[in-house]
Amino acid sequence: MTQRVSSETVDTVRATITRSGATDRPCVEIPADDAEAFPEDDVVRLVIDDTEYRARIERPLTGDGRLIRGAYDTPSLARNPGDGENRLTEWFEASNREFDQSVLLDVVSEEFRYGLREPGKRTVYDAAEGPDDGLANIAEQVEER
Repeated sequence: MTQRVSSETVDTVRATITRSGATDRPCVEIPADDAEAFPEDDVVRLVIDDTEYRARIERPLTGDGRLIRGAYDTPSLARNPGDGENRLTEWFEASNREFDQSVLLDVVSEEFRYGLREPGKRTVYDAAEGPDDGLANIAEQVEER
């Protein structure tokens, strides 16, 4: 049975919804002080409103924080974002958030699973451990074919 954990019992980082470049597409900007909990250039699981997506965590062009520019249905789409629907944009449009407002990123399982939510909202996550490195490497090789 999968263990469930509350957003109240995991580490939480306060991030900001910002504009991606000159567009009106939202991205999540993680402050430099909290960047070590988010692996640079890795695809991770991102839970939004009880649905698990894949997101690539990037280093911004300027600064030492991290960025999440989108949430996608598969790891492949997270690596090639032009090929799929950005679920982060959908969530942002349906939320009560505006650009430059805070959002919360829950560290459910460091380097593997995170949760995005609005401040003041509580949620519960599945707390499965991440795959071992050998299995993750095999999965990436299979997916690239």
